[in-house]
Amino acid sequence: MAGNLPVKIKSISELVRLRGLPETKHPLISIFNLADLKEPNTFDTMLTTDFYFIGMSKVPQPCVRMKYGQQEYDFDKGVMKFMAPGRVFSFNTDQVEEMNRSGWLLLLHPDFLWNYPLALKIKQYEFFDYSVNEALFLSDNEEQTICGLFRNIEQEYSTNIDKFSQGIIISLIESLLGYSERFYQRQFITRNITHHGIVGQLEVLLEKAFSEEALEKNGIPTVKDISNQLNISPNYLSTLLKTLTGNSTQQHIQEKIIEKAKERLIMTDLSVNEIAFELGFEYPQSFSKLFRAKTDYSPLGFRKSSRF
Repeated sequence: MAGNLPVKIKSISELVRLRGLPETKHPLISIFNLADLKEPNTFDTMLTTDFYFIGMSKVPQPCVRMKYGQQEYDFDKGVMKFMAPGRVFSFNTDQVEEMNRSGWLLLLHPDFLWNYPLALKIKQYEFFDYSVNEALFLSDNEEQTICGLFRNIEQEYSTNIDKFSQGIIISLIESLLGYSERFYQRQFITRNITHHGIVGQLEVLLEKAFSEEALEKNGIPTVKDISNQLNISPNYLSTLLKTLTGNSTQQHIQEKIIEKAKERLIMTDLSVNEIAFELGFEYPQSFSKLFRAKTDYSPLGFRKSSRF
C-alpha cells in the first residue's frame, strides 16, 4: 500500500524542480504567468504539499487537467481554484502542439504570513476546501480585476526586496482573496445550474433522513452525509446555503430536528426521552438543550403551550 501514498512536497522549491518551472526567487512564495512558461514536466504522481495554491487559468482543449481527490477538471475558461496545504492532487498533461495558455499561479507557504493578520484570516476562507468541480468561474470584468492583482503581486515580487515588500505583497494577496470571496457570492446567486435546486434537493434528503426507519438505521444525518449525497463538499454546501437561505447546512439539519420534534410533542403522548431517542439522540439532555436553544421553550413547556 505504501506505493499508493501521495508524495509529500514540503517546499515550493521542491515542487518547482519537480514540475520544471522557473527557479523561485523566494523560498516561501512564487508567482508564475502561465503564458511565459514552457511546457512543464509531465507526471501522474499523487502529491500533497505544505503550502497554498491560488490559480487562475484559461486553457484551450485539449489542456492541462488537474485531478483533485476523485474529481478531474479541465481549465478551459476563466476559472479560479484554491487549494490549502495537505490536500491530495495530481497533474496530467495532454500532448498538444501549441498550448496557448494564459493565467496565473501563486504558491504561498503559510510561514510567509507569520506576524501578519492574514496568517489566521486565510484559514477562514472556506473556498480553500472546495472541490475542483466547485471552482470560481469569472466574468470578463472579474477576470480583469483578478489578473490586475496577480500582475501587481508579480511586479512587487520581481522588484528588489526591501522592508516594505512582504507587507505590500501580503496586502495584495488579501485583496485577491477578498475579491474572490465576493465573486463566489455572486456565483452562488447567479449560477442557476444546480445552485438554487440544491435547496429543494436538501429538503428532500432531510425528509428521507428523518423518517423513522432512516433514523433507526443511520441516526441523525451529518453535514458530511448530506454533502456526499449532493456530491459537493461540506464547506461549499454550507456557504451556498448561507448565501441562498441565511442558514448553514447544520442549521438546516437542526431546523428539521425541531420540526419533527414539534410534530411528536403535539400529535403524540410520547415522553421527551422517547422523542429524543426516536430522533436519534443518544442523550435526552442534548435534545432538550437544542430544543430550548431553538424555540425558547423546553420540550414539555412547548407541549403544554400548544395544547391550550
